[in-house]
Amino acid sequence: MSETDDAREYLVVLNDEEQYSIWLGDKPLPSGWRAEGTRGTKDACLDHIERVWTDMRPLSVRKRLTHA
Repeated sequence: MSETDDAREYLVVLNDEEQYSIWLGDKPLPSGWRAEGTRGTKDACLDHIERVWTDMRPLSVRKRLTHA
């Protein structure tokens, strides 16, 4: 199956450090990750992540830098 033929549903997931990823919608989420609320094709999920994940620094680093 090529990526253009991928009709599976994906979820946008994130962890406690607010790092994003995608996960197959029919698979249990891995430990430490939660569904963000967006679901759809792989491309749609990746497009969403590109729009919303504007600061790739982990949350702990962002917090540390604001309190420095």
